[in-house]
Amino acid sequence: MSIMNDPRFSVIVPVYNRISEVHDLLESLSEQTLKCFEVIIVEDGSTEPCREIAKSHAITGLPVKYFYKENEGRSIARNYGIERSSGQWLIFFDSDCVIPPDYFAILSRELDANPELQCFGGPDAAHESFSTTQKAINYSMTSFLTTGGIRGGKVSLEKFTPRTFNMGFSREVYERVGGFREMFSEDIDMSTRIRQAGFSIGLVRPAFVYHKRRVDMRKFMRQVYVFGMSRITLKLLYPDSLKAVHLLPSAFVVGSLILIILGIFVSWLWLLPLAAYLLAIFITALISTRSLIIAAKAVPASIIQLGGYGCGFIKAFIKNIVLRRGRNIADEIEIRKGK
Repeated sequence: MSIMNDPRFSVIVPVYNRISEVHDLLESLSEQTLKCFEVIIVEDGSTEPCREIAKSHAITGLPVKYFYKENEGRSIARNYGIERSSGQWLIFFDSDCVIPPDYFAILSRELDANPELQCFGGPDAAHESFSTTQKAINYSMTSFLTTGGIRGGKVSLEKFTPRTFNMGFSREVYERVGGFREMFSEDIDMSTRIRQAGFSIGLVRPAFVYHKRRVDMRKFMRQVYVFGMSRITLKLLYPDSLKAVHLLPSAFVVGSLILIILGIFVSWLWLLPLAAYLLAIFITALISTRSLIIAAKAVPASIIQLGGYGCGFIKAFIKNIVLRRGRNIADEIEIRKGK
Protein backbone atom coordinates (compact mmCIF):
# COMPACT_ATOMS: atom_id res chain seq x y z
CA MET A 1 0.00 0.00 0.00
CA SER A 2 1.02 3.63 -0.42
CA ILE A 3 3.67 4.84 2.05
CA MET A 4 4.80 8.40 2.66
CA ASN A 5 8.46 9.20 3.35
CA ASP A 6 9.10 10.98 6.67
CA PRO A 7 5.56 12.29 7.34
CA ARG A 8 5.03 14.86 10.05
CA PHE A 9 2.02 12.97 11.42
CA SER A 10 1.24 9.28 11.81
CA VAL A 11 -2.51 8.72 12.15
CA ILE A 12 -3.13 5.51 14.11
CA VAL A 13 -6.58 3.93 14.19
CA PRO A 14 -7.48 0.65 15.94
CA VAL A 15 -10.40 -1.09 14.23
CA TYR A 16 -12.77 -3.87 15.23
CA ASN A 17 -15.58 -4.74 12.79
CA ARG A 18 -16.17 -1.18 11.54
CA ILE A 19 -16.01 -1.41 7.75
CA SER A 20 -18.44 1.40 6.91
CA GLU A 21 -16.96 3.71 9.53
CA VAL A 22 -13.42 3.12 8.29
CA HIS A 23 -14.55 3.97 4.77
CA ASP A 24 -15.94 7.32 5.94
CA LEU A 25 -12.84 8.05 8.00
CA LEU A 26 -10.43 7.29 5.15
CA GLU A 27 -12.59 9.23 2.71
CA SER A 28 -12.33 12.30 4.94
CA LEU A 29 -8.56 11.86 5.30
CA SER A 30 -8.17 11.64 1.53
CA GLU A 31 -9.79 15.09 1.27
CA GLN A 32 -7.34 16.88 3.59
CA THR A 33 -6.01 20.16 2.24
CA LEU A 34 -2.59 19.50 3.78
CA LYS A 35 -1.26 16.01 3.15
CA CYS A 36 1.64 15.62 5.57
CA PHE A 37 0.60 12.36 7.21
CA GLU A 38 0.49 8.60 6.93
CA VAL A 39 -2.45 6.47 8.05
CA ILE A 40 -1.95 3.24 9.99
CA ILE A 41 -4.99 0.98 10.30
CA VAL A 42 -4.60 -1.79 12.89
CA GLU A 43 -7.30 -4.43 12.48
CA ASP A 44 -7.66 -5.93 15.95
CA GLY A 45 -8.90 -9.42 15.09
CA SER A 46 -12.04 -8.31 13.23
CA THR A 47 -14.29 -10.99 11.75
CA GLU A 48 -15.25 -8.42 9.10
CA PRO A 49 -11.88 -6.92 8.11
CA CYS A 50 -11.56 -3.62 6.27
CA ARG A 51 -8.49 -4.61 4.24
CA GLU A 52 -10.16 -3.99 0.88
CA ILE A 53 -11.42 -0.58 2.01
CA ALA A 54 -7.89 0.42 3.01
CA LYS A 55 -6.49 -0.97 -0.23
CA SER A 56 -8.98 0.94 -2.37
CA HIS A 57 -8.02 4.24 -0.72
CA ALA A 58 -4.32 3.45 -1.03
CA ILE A 59 -4.77 2.95 -4.77
CA THR A 60 -6.17 6.47 -5.06
CA GLY A 61 -3.10 7.93 -3.33
CA LEU A 62 -3.89 7.97 0.40
CA PRO A 63 -0.73 6.82 2.28
CA VAL A 64 -2.21 3.85 4.15
CA LYS A 65 -0.51 1.03 6.01
CA TYR A 66 -2.83 -1.83 6.92
CA PHE A 67 -2.06 -4.44 9.58
CA TYR A 68 -4.12 -7.36 10.83
CA LYS A 69 -3.44 -8.90 14.24
CA GLU A 70 -5.24 -11.11 16.73
CA ASN A 71 -7.72 -9.45 19.04
CA GLU A 72 -5.99 -8.11 22.17
CA GLY A 73 -7.68 -4.78 22.80
CA ARG A 74 -7.54 -1.26 21.45
CA SER A 75 -4.58 -0.10 23.57
CA ILE A 76 -2.37 -2.92 22.37
CA ALA A 77 -3.55 -2.22 18.82
CA ARG A 78 -2.55 1.43 19.16
CA ASN A 79 0.87 0.46 20.49
CA TYR A 80 1.23 -1.97 17.60
CA GLY A 81 0.56 0.88 15.20
CA ILE A 82 2.98 3.22 16.98
CA GLU A 83 5.78 0.68 16.60
CA ARG A 84 5.20 0.64 12.84
CA SER A 85 4.88 4.40 12.38
CA SER A 86 7.45 6.95 11.26
CA GLY A 87 5.85 10.36 11.92
CA GLN A 88 7.18 13.03 14.26
CA TRP A 89 3.72 13.23 15.82
CA LEU A 90 1.42 10.33 16.71
CA ILE A 91 -2.25 11.16 16.09
CA PHE A 92 -5.12 9.03 17.36
CA PHE A 93 -8.67 8.94 16.04
CA ASP A 94 -11.49 6.50 16.75
CA SER A 95 -12.73 4.58 13.73
CA ASP A 96 -16.13 6.30 14.04
CA CYS A 97 -14.68 9.77 13.40
CA VAL A 98 -14.88 11.93 10.29
CA ILE A 99 -12.12 14.51 9.92
CA PRO A 100 -12.80 18.04 8.55
CA PRO A 101 -10.75 18.77 5.39
CA ASP A 102 -8.63 21.49 7.02
CA TYR A 103 -7.82 19.52 10.18
CA PHE A 104 -4.10 19.00 9.48
CA ALA A 105 -3.67 22.49 8.09
CA ILE A 106 -5.08 23.87 11.35
CA LEU A 107 -3.12 21.45 13.52
CA SER A 108 0.17 22.26 11.77
CA ARG A 109 -0.46 25.98 12.21
CA GLU A 110 -1.28 25.60 15.90
CA LEU A 111 1.71 23.38 16.67
CA ASP A 112 4.06 25.76 14.84
CA ALA A 113 2.67 28.63 16.91
CA ASN A 114 3.06 26.67 20.16
CA PRO A 115 6.38 24.77 19.91
CA GLU A 116 6.35 23.98 23.64
CA LEU A 117 3.23 21.82 23.21
CA GLN A 118 4.08 18.10 23.32
CA CYS A 119 0.59 16.61 23.71
CA PHE A 120 -2.75 17.94 22.52
CA GLY A 121 -6.38 17.06 22.28
CA GLY A 122 -9.23 18.54 20.30
CA PRO A 123 -13.02 18.68 20.74
CA ASP A 124 -15.63 16.75 18.80
CA ALA A 125 -18.85 17.75 17.11
CA ALA A 126 -21.81 16.26 15.26
CA HIS A 127 -21.77 16.37 11.45
CA GLU A 128 -24.94 17.50 9.70
CA SER A 129 -25.28 14.01 8.17
CA PHE A 130 -25.51 12.28 11.56
CA SER A 131 -28.83 10.91 12.80
CA THR A 132 -30.88 12.88 15.31
CA THR A 133 -30.04 10.28 17.97
CA GLN A 134 -26.31 10.67 17.32
CA LYS A 135 -26.66 14.45 17.52
CA ALA A 136 -28.59 14.18 20.79
CA ILE A 137 -25.92 11.91 22.26
CA ASN A 138 -23.24 14.31 21.05
CA TYR A 139 -25.00 17.14 22.87
CA SER A 140 -25.17 15.15 26.11
CA MET A 141 -21.46 14.33 25.88
CA THR A 142 -20.33 17.90 25.19
CA SER A 143 -22.75 20.19 27.04
CA PHE A 144 -21.56 22.06 30.13
CA LEU A 145 -24.83 21.10 31.85
CA THR A 146 -24.03 17.39 31.60
CA THR A 147 -20.23 17.15 31.61
CA GLY A 148 -19.00 20.36 33.17
CA GLY A 149 -17.16 21.13 29.93
CA ILE A 150 -14.37 18.63 30.62
CA ARG A 151 -14.36 17.30 27.04
CA GLY A 152 -13.12 20.50 25.43
CA GLY A 153 -15.86 22.98 26.29
CA LYS A 154 -15.18 26.71 26.36
CA VAL A 155 -15.90 26.65 30.10
CA SER A 156 -14.66 23.68 32.12
CA LEU A 157 -14.75 22.54 35.73
CA GLU A 158 -11.58 20.46 35.30
CA LYS A 159 -8.21 20.75 33.59
CA PHE A 160 -8.52 19.55 29.99
CA THR A 161 -7.53 15.93 29.36
CA PRO A 162 -7.01 14.70 25.76
CA ARG A 163 -8.97 11.63 24.68
CA THR A 164 -8.20 9.23 21.86
CA PHE A 165 -11.08 10.20 19.57
CA ASN A 166 -8.91 13.27 18.85
CA MET A 167 -5.50 13.21 20.51
CA GLY A 168 -1.83 13.40 19.62
CA PHE A 169 1.61 13.54 21.17
CA SER A 170 5.18 13.79 19.94
CA ARG A 171 7.42 10.80 19.42
CA GLU A 172 9.60 12.16 22.23
CA VAL A 173 6.66 11.71 24.59
CA TYR A 174 6.21 8.11 23.51
CA GLU A 175 9.90 7.31 23.89
CA ARG A 176 9.90 8.62 27.45
CA VAL A 177 6.43 7.71 28.72
CA GLY A 178 5.71 4.54 26.75
CA GLY A 179 2.50 3.39 25.11
CA PHE A 180 -1.10 2.93 26.17
CA ARG A 181 -2.02 0.48 28.92
CA GLU A 182 -4.83 -1.98 28.27
CA MET A 183 -7.58 -0.68 30.54
CA PHE A 184 -10.78 1.35 30.38
CA SER A 185 -10.14 5.12 30.10
CA GLU A 186 -6.68 4.33 28.81
CA ASP A 187 -6.51 7.76 27.19
CA ILE A 188 -7.00 9.53 30.52
CA ASP A 189 -4.35 7.28 32.04
CA MET A 190 -1.99 8.13 29.17
CA SER A 191 -2.64 11.86 29.49
CA THR A 192 -2.01 11.69 33.22
CA ARG A 193 1.31 9.91 32.74
CA ILE A 194 2.32 12.48 30.11
CA ARG A 195 1.50 15.36 32.45
CA GLN A 196 3.36 13.69 35.34
CA ALA A 197 6.42 13.32 33.09
CA GLY A 198 6.52 17.11 32.77
CA PHE A 199 5.30 17.51 29.19
CA SER A 200 3.05 20.37 28.15
CA ILE A 201 -0.56 19.40 27.33
CA GLY A 202 -3.07 21.68 25.65
CA LEU A 203 -6.44 21.94 23.95
CA VAL A 204 -6.29 22.82 20.25
CA ARG A 205 -9.88 23.97 19.97
CA PRO A 206 -9.97 24.67 16.18
CA ALA A 207 -8.79 21.11 15.41
CA PHE A 208 -12.10 19.33 15.99
CA VAL A 209 -13.43 16.08 14.56
CA TYR A 210 -16.92 14.82 13.79
CA HIS A 211 -17.61 11.92 16.16
CA LYS A 212 -20.44 9.52 15.37
CA ARG A 213 -20.49 7.96 18.85
CA ARG A 214 -23.15 5.34 19.56
CA VAL A 215 -26.10 4.92 17.22
CA ASP A 216 -28.65 3.88 19.87
CA MET A 217 -29.37 4.63 23.51
CA ARG A 218 -28.77 1.06 24.76
CA LYS A 219 -25.18 1.01 23.52
CA PHE A 220 -24.69 4.52 24.83
CA MET A 221 -25.88 3.42 28.27
CA ARG A 222 -23.34 0.60 28.36
CA GLN A 223 -20.55 2.92 27.24
CA VAL A 224 -21.11 5.59 29.91
CA TYR A 225 -21.62 2.91 32.59
CA VAL A 226 -18.11 1.65 31.85
CA PHE A 227 -16.81 5.23 31.91
CA GLY A 228 -18.19 5.62 35.43
CA MET A 229 -16.58 2.40 36.63
CA SER A 230 -13.24 3.33 35.07
CA ARG A 231 -13.13 6.59 37.00
CA ILE A 232 -12.62 4.53 40.17
CA THR A 233 -9.79 2.63 38.45
CA LEU A 234 -8.15 5.98 37.75
CA LYS A 235 -8.74 7.03 41.37
CA LEU A 236 -6.87 3.94 42.59
CA LEU A 237 -4.02 4.55 40.15
CA TYR A 238 -3.86 8.31 40.78
CA PRO A 239 -5.38 9.20 44.18
CA ASP A 240 -5.43 12.94 43.40
CA SER A 241 -7.18 12.51 40.04
CA LEU A 242 -10.74 12.39 41.39
CA LYS A 243 -12.29 15.87 41.20
CA ALA A 244 -15.63 17.26 42.31
CA VAL A 245 -16.91 17.32 38.73
CA HIS A 246 -16.55 13.51 38.56
CA LEU A 247 -18.99 13.16 41.45
CA LEU A 248 -21.78 15.10 39.75
CA PRO A 249 -23.35 12.15 37.85
CA SER A 250 -23.54 10.15 41.09
CA ALA A 251 -25.06 13.16 42.82
CA PHE A 252 -27.59 13.34 39.98
CA VAL A 253 -28.53 9.67 40.48
CA VAL A 254 -28.89 9.91 44.26
CA GLY A 255 -30.54 13.34 44.17
CA SER A 256 -33.02 12.31 41.49
CA LEU A 257 -34.04 9.21 43.45
CA ILE A 258 -34.58 11.26 46.59
CA LEU A 259 -36.61 13.90 44.74
CA ILE A 260 -38.76 11.27 43.01
CA ILE A 261 -39.47 9.47 46.31
CA LEU A 262 -40.35 12.75 48.01
CA GLY A 263 -42.44 13.76 45.02
CA ILE A 264 -44.45 10.53 45.20
CA PHE A 265 -44.90 10.27 48.97
CA VAL A 266 -44.71 13.88 50.21
CA SER A 267 -45.50 16.51 47.57
CA TRP A 268 -45.15 16.82 43.82
CA LEU A 269 -43.35 20.12 44.42
CA TRP A 270 -40.21 18.12 45.20
CA LEU A 271 -40.09 17.19 41.51
CA LEU A 272 -39.69 20.82 40.42
CA PRO A 273 -35.85 21.00 40.76
CA LEU A 274 -35.45 17.90 38.58
CA ALA A 275 -37.98 19.21 36.07
CA ALA A 276 -36.21 22.58 35.93
CA TYR A 277 -32.86 20.92 35.24
CA LEU A 278 -34.26 18.77 32.43
CA LEU A 279 -36.04 21.82 30.99
CA ALA A 280 -32.71 23.68 30.98
CA ILE A 281 -31.16 20.79 29.04
CA PHE A 282 -33.99 20.90 26.51
CA ILE A 283 -33.73 24.68 26.04
CA THR A 284 -29.93 24.74 25.69
CA ALA A 285 -30.06 21.78 23.28
CA LEU A 286 -32.73 23.57 21.25
CA ILE A 287 -30.62 26.73 21.08
CA SER A 288 -27.50 24.74 20.21
CA THR A 289 -29.00 22.42 17.57
CA ARG A 290 -32.03 24.45 16.41
CA SER A 291 -34.02 21.24 16.24
CA LEU A 292 -37.02 20.28 18.37
CA ILE A 293 -36.44 16.59 17.66
CA ILE A 294 -32.79 16.66 18.73
CA ALA A 295 -33.61 18.76 21.79
CA ALA A 296 -36.35 16.30 22.77
CA LYS A 297 -33.94 13.36 22.37
CA ALA A 298 -31.21 15.23 24.23
CA VAL A 299 -33.22 14.99 27.45
CA PRO A 300 -33.29 11.15 27.66
CA ALA A 301 -29.74 11.04 26.27
CA SER A 302 -28.59 13.28 29.12
CA ILE A 303 -30.48 11.20 31.68
CA ILE A 304 -28.80 8.07 30.31
CA GLN A 305 -25.39 9.73 30.26
CA LEU A 306 -25.60 10.98 33.84
CA GLY A 307 -27.47 7.96 35.16
CA GLY A 308 -25.26 5.37 33.45
CA TYR A 309 -22.03 7.06 34.50
CA GLY A 310 -23.32 7.66 38.01
CA CYS A 311 -24.45 4.05 38.51
CA GLY A 312 -21.15 2.69 37.20
CA PHE A 313 -19.24 5.03 39.49
CA ILE A 314 -21.30 4.12 42.55
CA LYS A 315 -21.00 0.37 41.91
CA ALA A 316 -17.22 0.52 41.44
CA PHE A 317 -16.82 2.83 44.45
CA ILE A 318 -18.70 0.44 46.74
CA LYS A 319 -16.97 -2.67 45.38
CA ASN A 320 -13.40 -1.47 45.05
CA ILE A 321 -13.10 1.24 47.72
CA VAL A 322 -15.74 0.60 50.41
CA LEU A 323 -15.71 -3.22 50.35
CA ARG A 324 -12.19 -3.54 48.84
CA ARG A 325 -13.17 -6.57 46.81
CA GLY A 326 -11.39 -7.82 43.70
CA ARG A 327 -7.76 -7.54 42.71
CA ASN A 328 -5.45 -4.63 43.26
CA ILE A 329 -6.29 -2.67 40.10
CA ALA A 330 -2.94 -0.94 39.79
CA ASP A 331 -1.06 -4.26 39.97
CA GLU A 332 -3.48 -5.87 37.52
CA ILE A 333 -2.90 -3.15 34.93
CA GLU A 334 0.86 -3.51 35.22
CA ILE A 335 0.54 -7.27 34.74
CA ARG A 336 -1.77 -6.90 31.71
CA LYS A 337 0.58 -4.56 29.83
CA GLY A 338 2.61 -2.23 31.95
CA LYS A 339 4.04 0.93 30.58
